[in-house]
Amino acid sequence: MSEITGARRRRRRSDAERSAAAVLDAAVQVLGRQPDAKVEQVAAAAGVTRQTVYAHYPSRPQLVAAVIDHITAEAVAALDAADVDSGTAGDALLRWLDVTWRLFDRYPLLLHPSAAAADPADSDRRHAPVIERLESLIRRGQAAGEFDGTLSPAWLVSAAIALGHAAGGEVAAGRMTTAQAATALRHSILRVYGAHEP
Repeated sequence: MSEITGARRRRRRSDAERSAAAVLDAAVQVLGRQPDAKVEQVAAAAGVTRQTVYAHYPSRPQLVAAVIDHITAEAVAALDAADVDSGTAGDALLRWLDVTWRLFDRYPLLLHPSAAAADPADSDRRHAPVIERLESLIRRGQAAGEFDGTLSPAWLVSAAIALGHAAGGEVAAGRMTTAQAATALRHSILRVYGAHEP
């Protein structure tokens, strides 16, 4: 292979990587905030054609899955920055709730039906990094006597997720403001966990 041919291939690969990154960035912005947006809107935001979007993500569900993976990575980074492994478990739980609620508020896609993976195992894999951090926090709180030790950590994780979805549903339906839902979610989860209000 000539040096010129190799350079062209590297340039094409680099162009393709930039194109894929532009499509994903646009999809996070467009689909994250407008879950019912069309692929054409993602393409326009990325400055590419619809065919280019499909070249990188052959179906809309695959594009949505990539967006959710990206948001999950953002959530993990935000939870790590919030240092939910330090301080009292109650304070750490409030930081966990603050981080995750801000992401739900920023990305309505997370509460949209299109975010539900067809394969439950894939959904479990996708949510595992966030759930593992919450479960570890619950175990720490139970060991310290801050949280109800008679309830399983798995149940408390499920309860937090269900209450988060309920809060998001109330906001989407216009029955609560984001601030009202955040307050109700915080109060409800503290009560379910048997933790004291700060």
